[in-house]
Amino acid sequence: MPRPSLGRTRKNSLTFALAAVLGCAGLAAQPATANAAPGELTVQYHTGSTGSDQAEPWLKVKNVGAAGVVLSGVKVRYYFKSDTPSTTYRFACSWAVKGCANVTGTFGTLARPTANADRYLEIGFTAGAGSLAPGADSGDLQLRFYRSDWQPLNQADDYSFGPAQTTYGNWSKVTAQLDGAVVWGSAPEGNDPTDPTDPTDPTDPPAQGATLFDDFDYTAHNDPKISAHGWNVRSNSGGPGVPGATWAPENVTFSSSGGNSVMNLETSTSGTGESTRQTEVLTKATKFKNGTYAARIRFSDVPRSGPDGDHLVQTFFTINDLKAPMADDYAEYDFEYLPNGGWGETSNILYTTSWETYNPDPWQAVNQHTESRQSYDGWHDVLLTIDDSTIRYYIDGRLFGTHDAAYLPERPMSINFNQWLIDLTGQSGTSPRKYDEQVDYVLHVKDQVLTPATVAAKVAAYRSAGTTFEDTVPSS
Repeated sequence: MPRPSLGRTRKNSLTFALAAVLGCAGLAAQPATANAAPGELTVQYHTGSTGSDQAEPWLKVKNVGAAGVVLSGVKVRYYFKSDTPSTTYRFACSWAVKGCANVTGTFGTLARPTANADRYLEIGFTAGAGSLAPGADSGDLQLRFYRSDWQPLNQADDYSFGPAQTTYGNWSKVTAQLDGAVVWGSAPEGNDPTDPTDPTDPTDPPAQGATLFDDFDYTAHNDPKISAHGWNVRSNSGGPGVPGATWAPENVTFSSSGGNSVMNLETSTSGTGESTRQTEVLTKATKFKNGTYAARIRFSDVPRSGPDGDHLVQTFFTINDLKAPMADDYAEYDFEYLPNGGWGETSNILYTTSWETYNPDPWQAVNQHTESRQSYDGWHDVLLTIDDSTIRYYIDGRLFGTHDAAYLPERPMSINFNQWLIDLTGQSGTSPRKYDEQVDYVLHVKDQVLTPATVAAKVAAYRSAGTTFEDTVPSS
């Protein structure tokens, strides 16, 4: 599971290698493009257990088409009936030919419950799972799930369960999607998986809603226009980050890159909390809720100077305050890039996480996330859309993750960028080092879900008109 993201008071958590905790807060697969035509996959099923301690749906995905299939574009759903409405489940991968690290599992709730299904387990693959050549299959996916309280579960009334299926065979009671299109199987009546909106679909409403746009055309961290435009360059103490670290406004600087003004967030350290300088820029107003959030960010895999290896977090996120432990009106939506790992990861990883709530002590989190273990060094267009039913994350115009309605915001939020250190264990030396995260622009359009292409056109229009800042979003 991902790290606990606590906004102003984050803290580290234990990393569970296999289990996705708290039901829908499990792992979510990274949607990606597969290049086979729809209708060219089958799913085979073999029950690994008919007992009551856990369900064991063993699966194989087979490419029966004439073109290769990228597994990161495939999602398989196994449907079941929860034992009680409040029961939560954990997912685990016992063994997989493709490697359990490349297999993800997310629990979801059906919109139209039936007598034998009100939940599903959605299986996905990371980019590390690779591709399937024509005629090839994924090999064994020996999967299991169980109740979070370890009480016995009842499989007999589960839609996808086949107690007599003791060897692999085609199984139509699981579904497979390829790039969002259903290509195999039948869901419980009235619950066919729906296709996500393609980022190139011309279905956007006109991009004319109340808008915040900032090209970050400033001279320094103390430029009076920054505060006048509603931003706070953080200097107060507190988390996240290593104990003793300082939030240093002077480390937020501005320069020109590629003809555009760019904001640079520098984080520096010499291996102690007292020598660590972190940076954050955030809106003073918490007035942003549904709509489109976009930014162009340069993530960095290596320091600008000094030795590499620190467990760094480079971010773009929205957040409001937690009024009480497990308060259900908390909200947070994150892009978080870890160039050197951290939170139990050993190398670069990008998280997108949607938060419902948390309890800081003892730690308990309710969230859903998508991850990708690869380098994102360089400039990237990141996009988040929130409507009344879905949260979607995009990277460079491609759908990265889709999160459920359970994580929609109840209250408005602020918009934030920060760069900070999780701990000082990644690089134990005392040589000074400096890391940069750069931001080209930020855009929010209230109550409108825009495609990446429409966002790009809107930003280009602002720049063509010479507009470096606009804020017409009303206060909440």
